[in-house]
Amino acid sequence: MSNILLHHLTILYGEENASRLLDRVQTILADHRSRLSPRDSGLSQRDSLLILYGDQIQRADEKPLQTLKKFCDQYLTDVVSGIHILPFYPWTSDDGFSVVDYRQIDSTLGAWDDVSALQNFRLMFDAVINHISSKSEWFQKFLQDDPRYRDFFITVEVEPDLSKVVRPRALPLLTSFQTPSGEKKVWTTFSEDQIDLNFKNPEVLLEILDTLLLYAERGADFIRLDAIAYLWKEIGTTCIHLPQTHAVVQFLRAALNEVAPHVHLITETNVPHVDNISYFGDGTNEAQLVYNFALPPLTLHAFHTGNAQTLSNWAKTLTLPSNQTTFFNFLASHDGIGLNPARGILTAEEIDSLVNKTLAHGGLISYKHNADGTQSPYEMNINYFDALSNPDNLLQPPSSAATSSPRTAMRAESLDLQINRFLAAQAIMLSLVGVPGIYFHSLFGSRGWTEGVRQTGRNRTINREKCQFDELQSQLADENSLRFKVFTKYSQLLKARSGSPAFHPHGTQTVLNLHPSVFAIERISPDGKSRVLCLHNVSAGQVSFTTEFKTAYDLFTEQEIQISNITLEPYQVLWLKPNSVVE
Repeated sequence: MSNILLHHLTILYGEENASRLLDRVQTILADHRSRLSPRDSGLSQRDSLLILYGDQIQRADEKPLQTLKKFCDQYLTDVVSGIHILPFYPWTSDDGFSVVDYRQIDSTLGAWDDVSALQNFRLMFDAVINHISSKSEWFQKFLQDDPRYRDFFITVEVEPDLSKVVRPRALPLLTSFQTPSGEKKVWTTFSEDQIDLNFKNPEVLLEILDTLLLYAERGADFIRLDAIAYLWKEIGTTCIHLPQTHAVVQFLRAALNEVAPHVHLITETNVPHVDNISYFGDGTNEAQLVYNFALPPLTLHAFHTGNAQTLSNWAKTLTLPSNQTTFFNFLASHDGIGLNPARGILTAEEIDSLVNKTLAHGGLISYKHNADGTQSPYEMNINYFDALSNPDNLLQPPSSAATSSPRTAMRAESLDLQINRFLAAQAIMLSLVGVPGIYFHSLFGSRGWTEGVRQTGRNRTINREKCQFDELQSQLADENSLRFKVFTKYSQLLKARSGSPAFHPHGTQTVLNLHPSVFAIERISPDGKSRVLCLHNVSAGQVSFTTEFKTAYDLFTEQEIQISNITLEPYQVLWLKPNSVVE
């Protein structure tokens, strides 16, 4: 293992420095080894992670992490296996992604003991290591010309050509700060409060290694490398996906393998699919999981058009480099629905259609700065339920009919139809090979929070509403509420998934062409003994088709049904364990 670490250090810092740095790395590893207890790292079909904020559920006079534990114990035991708590460190902006201190818990949320109390669930922590808050001790000492921190950040002294730099923001790339030695222009990929770290300085890498090992000590089974694609900067290049960035990920993987092999690295790279999966490395040396970023826009396109062929054709290309890797599948998150991953898969016209539909459904669009100085849509900011179903098209109760225009009444949909459409999309995500990541507002049937956007002025707030424990509890007790209906049916999907080895994250899948409006996939367990045929109607119409099977066991009704000829109702989902084949 020392040779592997030395190899990566040599790539990053040269042969002359590598040996000296390796001694320091080994000291850091030895220090943490005594406090780490490696545990089972295996994944199974029972694994799924709920994504939420540390203060997602609130109650008066109680720390939010303590409230979160009570809620999770009451509602999520045997529903999901793990929880991804979005950055819970002290922060100054971007809802936690501008971290002041990587090693502390935001005191308004709770303490490390409150995080430890959640360890009956597998935990994912964020490593927001591309940048740090301008109010952090590191940057404040940089501003004081402290020699230790002089090279912790990237400064640009002349006027270099930065036109090739790829970034997901339409804000200035450099931000000026005053120091005792004069004005410094500092690299800020995301905002003036998020100061990019300089990994060309090995001291930064050592600090980050020590931080990630602390997360392992504190119970992280998964560490999410946020915005990792932008980590290494070289003027004159795109500054994205550089070989040195991959070398840093490989170094961190090798170091964790030595003292905390149970920890999974997961890379968050909202980029075109081929670049995204490059973070698997050779299948053994980089991330064990990557976010499947193309899935949300492609699934949305399938339901908007009532045609699953583009989604199916893309899903056929999904391959894994080894049985040590798998996808982190998701449809919604605290961010919006990224469009870059769909470029090259969907046409420009199809992407424009997604953007227009988002705007028609009350959503917003965020833009990125292109190398040629133009801007283009980068992200659709909308709750996934609303992205699928226009909130203005909901069929009103009879008492409200008089206020509805004839045009609105003609287009109106029942709540149950909208729920079925939403859950059919979620079922597709759950059926694919990988580990599901389920955003809190998806599991609990939230709709967009437009008032939040008005309060903050930030587009992403539309899908970041916080909930009051007592109110949420009341809604989940109401069998007629949207939250109850979505949570109950979503839980049934998760139960069916966790009960079949066919859905193992390291199993295989075959995408079938049974009908243009049906996303059909057969999942097979790693040992080949368990098979499930998953059928999802992405259209508002009834569809009929034939299969090669005679009968099958329905995972939802737990009954045997005839399936040689199948009719699916609008947005119906069937997960079937075939029993016999038509001869």
